[in-house]
Amino acid sequence: MWTHFEPVHAVTYFHPRARAAYEAVGLRGYWRGYFAGRAAPLGATEAAPVIAAFFNFAPPMVSRALPAVWRLATPQEALRARLTGAVQALAELTYQLPETHLVEAADLLEQAASATQTAGRVLGAVNAALPIGEYPLARLWQAATTLREHRGDGHVAALVAAGLDPVETLAWRVAVDMSPQNLLGRGWSEEQWRAARERLAQRGWLTPDGAPTEHGRARFQAVEDATDRAAEHPWQALGPDGTDRLRELLEPMARPCHTVIPEGSPIGLPALPG
Repeated sequence: MWTHFEPVHAVTYFHPRARAAYEAVGLRGYWRGYFAGRAAPLGATEAAPVIAAFFNFAPPMVSRALPAVWRLATPQEALRARLTGAVQALAELTYQLPETHLVEAADLLEQAASATQTAGRVLGAVNAALPIGEYPLARLWQAATTLREHRGDGHVAALVAAGLDPVETLAWRVAVDMSPQNLLGRGWSEEQWRAARERLAQRGWLTPDGAPTEHGRARFQAVEDATDRAAEHPWQALGPDGTDRLRELLEPMARPCHTVIPEGSPIGLPALPG
């Protein structure tokens, strides 16, 4: 299900209309819009809670953005901008779908999102607490975002339990399937990256020349499995028939949304089958 609702959420990061909506409220530059939009459900927060919740950004990078972005736009303005931009992006990408299709998908996705267990999941909780959107695409995007952040909170918990710190996690991903530019783009220095690779090699996750070991792959697969288990409850609540129907409805939305996600994105979203 993640491969079907994540692309719907991700338009907020990559679609030109989403970027334009942030710029319209004074949040110029990609990272201002990113940090303000994603952190806005927390309120006018300082950097520390975002460093913890977002997990994989270097603290100085977050501290440059927060709380400075709130002098450019309030959290309420950032929330309106992110929803406006996401809805405009989805409208462009799903214009061929009838409203009945969108309404049914929104109903089922909201049903799943309402079943999220938010204890210990800060980003999932604050997004679940936002008002429900008035129109189908707004409802759809907000529900996808709640589910996405709920799953992400569980993933962070699994990474912490596995003993991986943020830069080690990214260094592992670079060794497996991610461009090094994504690691450096999150504010970590080359020296921090090298040190993280050395720690992973010492623990047997990487070979001395930086290649993933079978031990490392098995340990990281355990993280992914724990993430999936922690994200199961909404789909158990929706039931197999409802989940299958929602996947069917999301398919023609997820495909065009997937096309705006850059190749090599750190989201790590696999291509939809077929």
